[in-house]
Amino acid sequence: MSEVQEQATSVIKVKRGVLLLAKEYYILRSVSKERGDRTVHYVEFLRILEKELVVALGCTEPMAIAYTAALAKKYVKGEVVSSVKVMASANVIKNAMAVTIPGAKGSGVNLAAALGVIAGDSSKGLEVLNGLTPSDVEMAKEMIKEGKICVEVAETSKKLYIEVVVATAQSYAKVVVADEHTQVVFLEANGETIINSLNEDAKDDQEKKKNSFLSIDSIWDFVQEVNLRDLGIIEKAIELNTNIGLEGLSNEYGLQVGKTIRESVRKGIFADDLITQAMALTAGASDARMSGSTLPVMSNSGSGNQGISATLPVVAVGQNLSVSNEQLIRAVTLSNLIAIHIKTKIGRLSALCGATASGTGASCGITYLLGGGKEEIKTAIQNMQGNVTGMFCDGAKAGCALKLSTCTSTAVQSAIMAIEGIAIQSTDGIIESTAEQTIENLGRLATQGTREMDRIILDIMVNKKVC
Repeated sequence: MSEVQEQATSVIKVKRGVLLLAKEYYILRSVSKERGDRTVHYVEFLRILEKELVVALGCTEPMAIAYTAALAKKYVKGEVVSSVKVMASANVIKNAMAVTIPGAKGSGVNLAAALGVIAGDSSKGLEVLNGLTPSDVEMAKEMIKEGKICVEVAETSKKLYIEVVVATAQSYAKVVVADEHTQVVFLEANGETIINSLNEDAKDDQEKKKNSFLSIDSIWDFVQEVNLRDLGIIEKAIELNTNIGLEGLSNEYGLQVGKTIRESVRKGIFADDLITQAMALTAGASDARMSGSTLPVMSNSGSGNQGISATLPVVAVGQNLSVSNEQLIRAVTLSNLIAIHIKTKIGRLSALCGATASGTGASCGITYLLGGGKEEIKTAIQNMQGNVTGMFCDGAKAGCALKLSTCTSTAVQSAIMAIEGIAIQSTDGIIESTAEQTIENLGRLATQGTREMDRIILDIMVNKKVC
């Protein structure tokens, strides 16, 4: 273990929801004067992994709605709920409209809210609906039939915004979650304000400043030096996401994208190679997750599909190459951190498909397993952004498995090209002379260039005529 590692690991405790106590910060500051910023950054990387890699059941947007509703219900008096009002941002609504809620055999913002009120346990976070029973589902559907659930699009500039007001004959409670799927920024019960940080924009600026050390170079350095005992969260990601991938390949979920790929290999239509193996496992996991599987996944940056596609393509390639456990864990760590780095630029929810970010991370992890160094990884990023950048998000649904399979195929292809020294030119499209500049361009495209696209996508989705 390096001296940097020893100094860092001696003063931290890595656990779920990692928090550094004031005393620990003081020690770290003292250490950093002697060892430089890398000691603090080591700890901050662990904090970021613990914060952004979260176990989730089902799609995170309906789970966030259920979580908000469950928390509001916790603060009202009386058992009989008379009304539930949900106001959510367009991005949240489009991701909750069509994706199947685990254990419910149904979808929709109203169903997620009703289930949250009836059976949700807010202490479980994004596993809020774990343990649903058929009786819970029937009660939720009855509540919807009775007209007790009202859903509206919130007038807000925030892409992730959920407001739920639960009322009984005796009382009411209002909860607002914003910017992160379980981040409560406002809580009011019966006229008493309990939490109010809704307008603290400086908090977002502080978070961005705190994560400003994130870069391809700093991620690479961390992946080389991190002690494997500090990466339990990565091992958990590999375990959970592989389990649901195998579940999707073994049973008929959604569009059966993964099963179809694997069956096509058996028939001799597809070759049994790196690309098809990675595509099948990754798509199989998305098939299961988006179509009601009750198995949890390890999400990345608020998305289960991003967690899947940042992890499983690397796992599949690692299995094919028979790499060591250490190589695989470091590669998956690299992949997830690159995905997080890109997501900090494009936002948690965007009109751009998040699989393009996590797929780029996967390409970096695959490049690493193929023997590539930092420069090859930067080339893989450039190649990915020259290919799948334009893929937009039209809501969470079974079809997301197709998008994950596409990004996975491109991830392997981009990695192989990078290993061969083949890079897209900086004269092409949004590609710049450095991968960091290209990521900045992607962030600009996502935050500035897709606002109208978001509006149009939601308008199409809510007004389509389904026969």
